[in-house]
Amino acid sequence: MFTGIIEKTARVVAIRQEGTNFHFTLTVDFADELAIDQSMAHDGCCLTIVHLDKALKQYTVTAMDETMLKTNLSTWKVGTEVNVERAMMMNGRLDGHIVQGHVDQTATCTKVVDENGSWRYYFEYDPTKNEEFFTVPKGSISINGTSLTVVDAEEGMFSVAIIPYTHEITNFHNIVPGTVVNIEFDVIGKYVQRLMSMYRK
Repeated sequence: MFTGIIEKTARVVAIRQEGTNFHFTLTVDFADELAIDQSMAHDGCCLTIVHLDKALKQYTVTAMDETMLKTNLSTWKVGTEVNVERAMMMNGRLDGHIVQGHVDQTATCTKVVDENGSWRYYFEYDPTKNEEFFTVPKGSISINGTSLTVVDAEEGMFSVAIIPYTHEITNFHNIVPGTVVNIEFDVIGKYVQRLMSMYRK
């Protein structure tokens, strides 16, 4: 479980395919604090560390075919900057919102507006993939693992506002119209919607 508060950005340094699996090697400055079998969110996608080279500050994670199809990992290349967050500590503050690290689907950035001190990002997604996934104004959403508050919300579209700090420390500074991102809808909203749909039956 994660909070959506990005710790650092890691950078992809190698990609190796083995059958339908992809092994991604990344570098991050806290790699010497990691451990084999540890879970870490990468652009909001929970992946397990399978190899570690503390001397080079590198580690490797593996993504299976389903993950590649459902997330933006298929767009990663050597040099790609990735938002990373280690699993939350039970004795820590939940500064963001409950993020499971299970990407629901991808969305595409359609517009970025410079609002003279902040940025407004607009995204579109396919609402027909699952009718129980939706956004509401002032609700929570995870974009590339970043916990954010929804500003505008319509069917298949939403926007978020990004402050300079978030713009600088996450890979939002790389997002432009056409960029594909991972999104995870608010888990509480999904449970409420499922319960309501069962009640209506």
